[in-house]
Amino acid sequence: MSLIRIDLQFFSGEKTEKATPKKRQEARKKGQVAKSADVNTAITLFFMFLALLFFGRYMLDLMLSLFRTTFSEYLFIELNEENVHMLFQTLMYQSAKMVAPMFVVAVIAGLVSNYMQVGFMFSTEPLKMKLEKINPIQGFKRIYSLRALVELLKSILKITFVGFVTFLVLYFQFDELLTLPQMSVGDAFVFLANLTLQMGLFASGALLFIAVLDYVYQKYDFEKNIRMSKQDIKDEFKKTEGDPLIKSRIKQKQREMAMQRMMEEVPKADVVITNPTHFAIAIKYDEEKLDAPFVVAKGTDFLAQKIKEIAHKHDVVLVENKPLARALYDQTEIGDVIPEHFFKAVAEIIAYVYRLKQKV
Repeated sequence: MSLIRIDLQFFSGEKTEKATPKKRQEARKKGQVAKSADVNTAITLFFMFLALLFFGRYMLDLMLSLFRTTFSEYLFIELNEENVHMLFQTLMYQSAKMVAPMFVVAVIAGLVSNYMQVGFMFSTEPLKMKLEKINPIQGFKRIYSLRALVELLKSILKITFVGFVTFLVLYFQFDELLTLPQMSVGDAFVFLANLTLQMGLFASGALLFIAVLDYVYQKYDFEKNIRMSKQDIKDEFKKTEGDPLIKSRIKQKQREMAMQRMMEEVPKADVVITNPTHFAIAIKYDEEKLDAPFVVAKGTDFLAQKIKEIAHKHDVVLVENKPLARALYDQTEIGDVIPEHFFKAVAEIIAYVYRLKQKV
């Protein structure tokens, strides 16, 4: 038996269950999400080279204009305290205009790539200072771990695959590369710019393909790391829903309080309709509260006997009517008005009770 108990404890502690929504939310608050840094790099590179394709002419014109102005005007300016500041501002403004398209595209690409993976998330947990982050033993474990080996293989795969793609681009342009010495400076510059752009686009596309595979792996690894054991799920349920034993005690206490309030209403009833041994329904008619009689207490078996005892003590009339008592118990709740099809029967009983009290 002890061996069976140990085995059950072992399997209950094994993390085989998917993470609950609460566990995922807690992990997200700590900044732990399925995310691939390669996706950010690949998307940013791809859009940067696309930006060069669309804004390259604009940037080239600005750069050539800046060079012309610098060599034709700024080199001949006599520097002093006043024009140094002006010259610095002018150069900074021209440089900012030149790199602005690339900067904006890089920021947008970075934000989009992050949002695609994790949505909107803000967490300061990774920024907190923790001693374990500078623990050499933990660092050694991270360096020589399975995850480090996987990252090494990923890096080798990226270098190999991206290098092969860029080599293919150069290979298909090899004939034109051989004619490069025969080109003019301008034509050579245009050819190299186009070649660089092609290599960048194809390389970033290849990297994006690898990044997608890496994201799938990161998703799998994240799901594996946040798995829970059956005992973890039970403990979480206790924390969120409360201990079942405590909840049952609370419910029992609530039932006791409700029963006590119900018993306090029995002395105020006009009549208690009974099925001698099994049912008791206390009814009251108050014109100021409701237009029809309503149920103030009801019960079966032991509770029915308790209602009848209290009714006896407070001189509440008991009227035996087996079918009416059973029907009222089944079709009404405490505080409910008597159903319309019982009005006549209940009205006759209340009228009987009123006549009986007048005689007394």
